[in-house]
Amino acid sequence: MWEAYKKGYKAYLRLEKSLSDHSVEAYLHDVTKLTQYLLSVNQEKNPAALTLKDLQAFVKWIGELGMGATTQARMISGIRSFYKYLLTEQLITIDPSTLLEAPKTRRKLPDTLSFEEIELLIGAIDLSSPEGTRNKAILETMYSCGLRVSELVGLKISCLYLDIGFIRVIGKGDKERLVPIGTDAIKCIKIYKDTVRSHQSVSEKNQDMLFLNRRGNALSRVMIFYIIKSQATAAGITKVISPHTFRHSFATHLVEGGADLRAVQEMLGHESITTTEIYTHLNRDFLRDTLQQFHPAFKK
Repeated sequence: MWEAYKKGYKAYLRLEKSLSDHSVEAYLHDVTKLTQYLLSVNQEKNPAALTLKDLQAFVKWIGELGMGATTQARMISGIRSFYKYLLTEQLITIDPSTLLEAPKTRRKLPDTLSFEEIELLIGAIDLSSPEGTRNKAILETMYSCGLRVSELVGLKISCLYLDIGFIRVIGKGDKERLVPIGTDAIKCIKIYKDTVRSHQSVSEKNQDMLFLNRRGNALSRVMIFYIIKSQATAAGITKVISPHTFRHSFATHLVEGGADLRAVQEMLGHESITTTEIYTHLNRDFLRDTLQQFHPAFKK
């Protein structure tokens, strides 16, 4: 009974939504889980016959199976997508998933590096090699501008306005933004360009790319992960860090220094201020010190 619905839904996801095979399978898996639940409680209802109470019972069931809040929320999103398709195709008249609530998920904050740790990490770079000069320019730029790893590897020479202290960044959805860049990062980029990059044989398609590998090609995202992890080891830093750690640290240090949240949002290239708030993780000591400094009831 459900197979015909699933077959139509699969075609809808592929043709109308243009989703990858992996995404299509994930969405179909959510519907399959719902049919497994119905079999387990001996209910042979078709999609149109299911009510909100049925779907709520399904959510309770997957919770009892040991699925975490994030997995449950993703699965509920898949069920909502399925019912949206049924409604669009006029296979149902009422969508029972409209009021279906997902469990609240806690977004885990990544580790943050202190300014001292960042200095330690950058200070551990071996500047006797061309790669070391490049890597210092990379890490200084990441921390100075709070770039995503994709924005860093895609940074072009034509997007550098170092004389006025800005770089043009191509962010998510090909949206552009101007980001200020600090003097240390500017200095390191200039040294890298003049002493390393200018002596490289660069492939035709990468003439405008700023950061290159030994073969004159653009760096991969994986390479940036490798550079950061190896530098953390060299500096004796045991925290689990990634390129995103630099971005998170950039935002956290700005807010702890008193920066306006809207300004941080603009620099990070976030569409929503709520996304920015996740990055502005403030430690308890900072919050206590702020209250003691500014709140009348906390003044010493």
